[in-house]
Amino acid sequence: MASMQIPRLEGLDLEPWWSEEVDHRTAMKHHLLFADHEGKHCAILHPDHLAEGLNQLARLGLDLPVFQADEESYERLRNKFLELQTGSEFESMETSSEELIEAEADLLEFIQNAQDLLSGEASAPVIKLVNSLFFQAIKKGASDIHIESHERKGEVRLRIDGALKKHLDLDRRISQLVINRIKVISNLDISEKRVPQDGRTQVSISGTTLDVRVSVLPTYHGERVVMRILMQSEHIPSLEELGFDSEITRAFYRLLTHSHGMLLVTGPTGSGKSTTLHSFLQYINSPDKNILTIEDPVEYNADNINQIQVNEKVGMTFASGLRSILRQDPDVVMVGEIRDHETAQIAVQASLTGHLMLSTLHTNDATSALTRLVDMGIQSYLLSSTLLGVLAQRLARKLCPHCKRKARLDPRQAHEANLDPDREYYRAVGCAQCDYTGYRGRQAVGELFVIDDEVKKMIHQGLNDHEIRERMKAAGMRTISDRLRTMLLEGITSYEEAVRVGLMDG
Repeated sequence: MASMQIPRLEGLDLEPWWSEEVDHRTAMKHHLLFADHEGKHCAILHPDHLAEGLNQLARLGLDLPVFQADEESYERLRNKFLELQTGSEFESMETSSEELIEAEADLLEFIQNAQDLLSGEASAPVIKLVNSLFFQAIKKGASDIHIESHERKGEVRLRIDGALKKHLDLDRRISQLVINRIKVISNLDISEKRVPQDGRTQVSISGTTLDVRVSVLPTYHGERVVMRILMQSEHIPSLEELGFDSEITRAFYRLLTHSHGMLLVTGPTGSGKSTTLHSFLQYINSPDKNILTIEDPVEYNADNINQIQVNEKVGMTFASGLRSILRQDPDVVMVGEIRDHETAQIAVQASLTGHLMLSTLHTNDATSALTRLVDMGIQSYLLSSTLLGVLAQRLARKLCPHCKRKARLDPRQAHEANLDPDREYYRAVGCAQCDYTGYRGRQAVGELFVIDDEVKKMIHQGLNDHEIRERMKAAGMRTISDRLRTMLLEGITSYEEAVRVGLMDG
């Protein structure tokens, strides 16, 4: 009976009427949409759900003319609403992550249903999906976004606190459109799918501009993309914020007052070496100093510091860049990494001639930096006169305070790690607060090897790094392993994480 009284609209392409006062998400769930028809705002109902739509309209207390639309016209209007809705949701940055995931699910469903709209990578839904990926990555504190192509589907994973976590699956066609869209914004060649490509782009999300480094690699089932979200200078943590304990932080302050000499930070890839170096530079930075860096690539866009990017294609290597920097009358020089004899030689010479030199090396602990530099052809007498200190660092994930649980260790594990088997430690569980990973945030863990007169004597006596390390430990140097043990006892991290980071390395 009711359907007889509600006028029916057939085959129309209606324009949505969007009002911020109306909760459109709930209205859509109850099959109620709003449109402008013949110059008036009106309510549009789905022919199969009239009663439900009318009830929802009554709940909203809106007095509008009501029409029912045929299924096709209704769907067309609903798709337009979904586009508007996802747009407005990504604009208001305050939405909670549950709502966002729901919005993204709507968007994916919309893209899968609206095949005709997907004319290419410039269509609004694809652009919104790519924006949504960046948006979610920022929201969850991810450092990298991985988009992979598999045989039957695509997959998006985010690297959060150093570990990759699956974010969503994509239809194969959609993942190709998303990858093309990313190539477009990074000025890469869409038609080239056989060779790796690297690019950069800027994305602005709710008023913040992000620098993103993009790498595209052809794989067997299609391309895969990794996007690294680069930090802005205002996000560079201060020395205190890095999370090292106060004793190490005080030692940094002492070392950074030197006007010349070399400070090295060592550790595996992804252990936060660049971040620590940039914190050092921010601490030293003042108007009376000329600070120059050469990096591969420039990861932080830092104010008041002149940064140079390595570009091997045109012959700008660490060594050649460093030579040029030394002609620019610098006070402080930062070299992204010492990789070869030439760079090491120039860096040591520069620190001898009155420059403060900061750099990184790939070694597992602080004392092995000595052997590594000697292997690169630096004489040990030069090392003892230029090296001020070596910091070895790692990043350990911290347990989520909301869901961590007390647990006992297996006696074997406790014995191996030299821990008391009778006391309780904490383990990771996982909850909505930590995105079901069990961890939230990371803390830097480090050992600082200061080259004092005692160490200089050992170097002159020709002791190897292992002997020096044992003597330093006997003299009270705290190692990464010691600091991880403290984190375990204080309930900051779990046994599994401590072992992964280096509890057994001694």
